[in-house]
Amino acid sequence: MLLLIFLPISTKAASNAAEARSLFNKAWKMYTSPNGVSLSYSVNIIGLYKTAGTIWIKGNKQHYQEKRYIGWSDATHFYKVDTKKKTVDFHNPKSPNRDKYLSKFTFSPNDYNYSLTNEKEGNVIHLDAKDDVKSSVKHAKLVLDRHTNYPTAMKIKVAFFWTTVKISNFRPGITNDKIFVYPKAKFKGYTFNNHWPD
Repeated sequence: MLLLIFLPISTKAASNAAEARSLFNKAWKMYTSPNGVSLSYSVNIIGLYKTAGTIWIKGNKQHYQEKRYIGWSDATHFYKVDTKKKTVDFHNPKSPNRDKYLSKFTFSPNDYNYSLTNEKEGNVIHLDAKDDVKSSVKHAKLVLDRHTNYPTAMKIKVAFFWTTVKISNFRPGITNDKIFVYPKAKFKGYTFNNHWPD
């Protein structure tokens, strides 16, 4: 008898989880598409670190521009320019040392349980890490536009603090791969720091 009472709740929860994962997969597929994607972002790590910029991603290639920092990765080499210090740091793109904040975030989609809520800001996908998962991200929320399913915001919990990322100008598709090539001639006067292969 108890089984019959809880069966509708279990079915509804399973349906919600499946819908949440399906929506997440669509957003993840756009973000990791071999055709590429670009977006603008604004990051706030509990008020201790704030930054904003635009990023272009295509497979393992990446280029981003912020007020102080600019980065290029052609999937083999990673260059990070500090326009204030006038330095260029050269890294292996797979090295966690290339970014002290990025290295704190590890993520694999299959490490989470998913649920979906319909809130004022849009469809919110909740990700909760499964037991014994080693990922540094234990909880996350991804906000999707109801009409396009494009991401508009993300909240990530690492340890005891939340990081907020606001997303705008989400654009699937990149046709010009020259954007991922480091323009060496532009930074001739900068100090070059070789960290390869780190």
